[in-house]
Amino acid sequence: MKQLRLKVLAGLFLGAGVLSWGGAQLWNAVGTLPGVPVAAPIVLTVIAVILTATALSIRARLKAQRERRPDAKGVEPLMAARAVVFGQASALVAALVAGMYGGTGVFLLGSLEVPARRDQAVYAALSVAAGIAVIAAALFLERVCKLPEDNDGNRSPAA
Repeated sequence: MKQLRLKVLAGLFLGAGVLSWGGAQLWNAVGTLPGVPVAAPIVLTVIAVILTATALSIRARLKAQRERRPDAKGVEPLMAARAVVFGQASALVAALVAGMYGGTGVFLLGSLEVPARRDQAVYAALSVAAGIAVIAAALFLERVCKLPEDNDGNRSPAA
């Protein structure tokens, strides 16, 4: 399984942001602008909390396993792999969503004197912050579940 790359996440964020900003420009020419839902930052925050809780749980179980505690519950490799895949998928989607709301928020910065648009800009900013939290939690989970490096130079890499 490959690790997440910050360049890919940043590229998705910036690409979605530019497309969203352009789309907001076009949509505004029609006279309306799609709203940023209040639930967007809430859902992203819940995902970030779930990812962080999963990472902390796995880290505690691995630490107990390394210390050979008698009551230690082991970490099943398949469960850890599923957690990492969930984290990676969440980070990729969060980068796209945060970029989309970031682009919309940048567009809304030009019309903060309108109360409705100011609220939408705040929701967009909160969504970007929550998306970044999801990405940080996913990277933390990935780091927790990473296997130790193989220091044996005699073995050939798997095909």
